[in-house]
Amino acid sequence: MVLDLLLIALAITLNPLPIMAFVLVVASARGVWKGLVFILAWLACLVTVIGIVLILTGGQPPPPRSPPSTAALAAKLAIGVSLVFYGERRRRRLVAARTGIDGTMTEPDQEPDQEPDQKPDQRPAAAPGPQLTSQMDRSSAWAAAGLAVFLQPWGLVAAAATTVVEADLSHTSSWLALSFFCLLATASLVATELYVVFAPTAAKARLLRLRSWMERHQQRAIVLGCLVLGFWLVGRSIYQLTS
Repeated sequence: MVLDLLLIALAITLNPLPIMAFVLVVASARGVWKGLVFILAWLACLVTVIGIVLILTGGQPPPPRSPPSTAALAAKLAIGVSLVFYGERRRRRLVAARTGIDGTMTEPDQEPDQEPDQKPDQRPAAAPGPQLTSQMDRSSAWAAAGLAVFLQPWGLVAAAATTVVEADLSHTSSWLALSFFCLLATASLVATELYVVFAPTAAKARLLRLRSWMERHQQRAIVLGCLVLGFWLVGRSIYQLTS
């Protein structure tokens, strides 16, 4: 259970889409306060899902080969297969987008309007559109909370829920594993928030540049994360179902 939760938490905290949105939140007016609300709402989703699972199991893992145990493993297997399918589909779309009509591959990081002799590090960093930035400035803390719930990677959270079924609350190790899962799944957001708190001027400019870099690489990150975690869940589920 611990290793599964660790990998799922890493996939959640490194998911580029929530990080990109969070950068805009903390870079907006009253960004520190909105960022805190975003983190609390994000963490509340994780805690709520874990709490529901523990209430249903009574804090005790179901006996091996029992219907609840088999159902949890089957659900984990289905989620793993879905992640593999989703990752492979996005990989094919990414390859198709880089392949010209004549079948030749374009440079992965070369923008359509980039000059052939222009080096990647010479391109100006793309800044968020003024309309999007203005909307974030006018948004409230409630909007930040709603954004956190909306951008929660619910497929990965569902995978974590099927793993939490194995938690035994009579052991301290289970409490520590669940707590560490919540902290690790929120670590990237907390690190960004603290950076803005202690170095607000430098942080906003650097985070916006980071967001521009992530926009160019998010597809590859999503594909890699889905395939790695998906194959892991599929392998673990099949092993546990057949052993």
